[in-house]
Formats: sequence, C-alpha cells, structure tokens
Amino acid sequence: MIRYSYIRLFVVGLMVLWLAFWPSATDAGHDDEYIDRIPAERVKSLVDSGEKIVFVDLRPMSEFQKTRLPGARSIPIAELQKRHEEIPKSGRVILYCPCPNGEADEAYAYLTLRGKGYRNVSVLEEGFSGWVKRRYPTENLRPK
Repeated sequence: MIRYSYIRLFVVGLMVLWLAFWPSATDAGHDDEYIDRIPAERVKSLVDSGEKIVFVDLRPMSEFQKTRLPGARSIPIAELQKRHEEIPKSGRVILYCPCPNGEADEAYAYLTLRGKGYRNVSVLEEGFSGWVKRRYPTENLRPK
C-alpha cells in the first residue's frame, strides 16, 4: 500500500516540473528564478505604517470564511486563472496560503501572476500560519 505522503510528494513533484516548463512564465520575458517572499514582520510594519496592501487569500473558501488577514480578498488557488483580473496591477499585493500543496501552490500562484504581467506581487513568508503564530491581527467572519 502506498502511503498518502508518497502520493502527495509525487503530485508536488509533478507540479514543480509543470511549473518549470510552463510557457506563460518563461515566455513573459522576465527572470523568475525565485519567488519574491516577504517576512510577516515586514508586512506587519508596512500595515502599521499605513501602507495600503491588497492581501490575496489563496486558501479554500471554507478556510477564508473562518478567519483571514485584515481586508483580504478570497481567490482560491483553483480559481486564480479565471479570476486574476480581480487583483490590481499597481500597489503592493501579497499572496498567502497554506494551500493543499503548500509551496508548490504559492509558486504556481506567483508565477501565474508574473506570467500575466504582474510585477507588484509577493508571497507572505510562512503563510497564514506564520502570521497567526506571531499573533498578528486577523478578521473572523461572523455568522449573520
């Protein structure tokens, strides 16, 4: 019997290979050798200084509905291709997860947006869990 962790590792490996050969990222005419990651501490200081940041929550809607970063908008990773135009191409945009495939999903989201001309996107280092671990503010959606 193959363990779930081996299957997950195989799927993540396939996604990484797919990203490596994905034409829209490589044909866009820019260097995407790394993912632009930004530490939670830096993001918190930017928020505290009043900088307007657009947070994009890539988690499933069920997770977003429980709690999120202040003012975040939900665009689940599975919907990013068709909803990317909801993300502004100016100002600072920060993507965050954890998504089912973790860093592979973050890389997919980042490279997808870079391939579509976004130059204002970063990924929150350590994702949503890193933000919460530091006890930084979150919003809870209250039932009506």
